[in-house]
Amino acid sequence: MTDWTDLRARIRALTEGETDEVALMATVAGELHHADDRFDWTGFYRVTAPGLLKVGPYQGGHGCLTIPFERGVCGAAARTGETQLVPDVEAFPGHIACSSSTRSEIVVPVFGRAGRLIGVLDIDSDRPDAFTPADQAALEGMMQDVFGTL
Repeated sequence: MTDWTDLRARIRALTEGETDEVALMATVAGELHHADDRFDWTGFYRVTAPGLLKVGPYQGGHGCLTIPFERGVCGAAARTGETQLVPDVEAFPGHIACSSSTRSEIVVPVFGRAGRLIGVLDIDSDRPDAFTPADQAALEGMMQDVFGTL
């Protein structure tokens, strides 16, 4: 399991002073992906147009290139502005299977200054029920640390 306190401090130190969203996403995705063996795909989908997400920096196999807000777990997080903690992706209505090995998923909306939606952090696992409320709280805090002033 992840030592969230240590990881959060490391990411804070690595990203301090950086203002480029893509550079921040790349750094965060790399650090997160290698921090926990539950994480099979770790990355960001960026808001590139109203109601549209496009794949951003990630680690793992290929991701979906484009996701409308109306579809999938990532779309639900972007549309509602709320983290989606999905223990079984097969039970999620409208789930988009970018990878057939994904069994569970957590998607955290990423907000900048004044509540501007920048994108979503998507972490997939090939294990069912891989994510906990503690993971959710840690990831939400981390996204606020890194992106909340942009």
